[in-house]
Amino acid sequence: MKKIILLFILISTCITTSCEDVINVDLNNAAPKLVIEAAINWKKGTSGTVQTIKLSTTTGFYDTKIPKVSGATVTIKNSANTIFVFTETGTPGEYVCTNFNPVLNETYTLNIINKGATYTATETLKPVATITKIVQNDKGGFTGNNKEIKTFYQDPAGTANYYLYKYSYSNQVKADYYVDQDEFFNGNEFFSISQNDELKKGDLIEVTHIGISKAYYNYMSVLVSIAGNNGGGPFQAPPATVRGNIINSTTPENYPLGYFSLSETEVRNYTVE
Repeated sequence: MKKIILLFILISTCITTSCEDVINVDLNNAAPKLVIEAAINWKKGTSGTVQTIKLSTTTGFYDTKIPKVSGATVTIKNSANTIFVFTETGTPGEYVCTNFNPVLNETYTLNIINKGATYTATETLKPVATITKIVQNDKGGFTGNNKEIKTFYQDPAGTANYYLYKYSYSNQVKADYYVDQDEFFNGNEFFSISQNDELKKGDLIEVTHIGISKAYYNYMSVLVSIAGNNGGGPFQAPPATVRGNIINSTTPENYPLGYFSLSETEVRNYTVE
């Protein structure tokens, strides 16, 4: 019996202490891929001349530092063959243009040359409907006891429109993103809605409506679904590979990650009452 008790104590001790051990699993790291953050957003009421594109690469699972890509050539060309040059700033991997000319429904082509490879993408700058009002409902959510914020706009009639909504909250670190299309409300008043069940009086909310293309809508639908509404945002590395519209014309199989988008945006701030 003493031996059985002693054995039980030893097993219990091993189980208890093993919970504190850090186990590192050997993972096979794939070759780094170029990551291109090329979201050209033109905020209503601004000139939109200053735009930024960021370049980095993927890295190992346990690495905490994201490698930045310096020394690349980054340009965007419009349909009139006007070229806008993005110059690397003092921040590695960050390329800035100060004379960009945003025009609604204009088509633009991105061109990036890095380490002998050329990356290209073509996209159209999409408009967004004007926000008309923000309404608070104190009996929202599944329980009927949550504060709920709706941001209304008038969807244009006669055209298919696609939207990306972003809600940033002062009571949480990560923003919420979700997408929408006007298939069932074309030409009518509609709204985006907050998806935060912990809103309270005094909380600050930044609402951003972004006009996007159908292709970008399809891309973001997959990305948001993978990341989750509050899973860190769709512009962080997802747990699965999602191909965007940027191609490697030099070595097609070595495609980059990211998406080249051009959007008109509108931003409103709201304080929860």
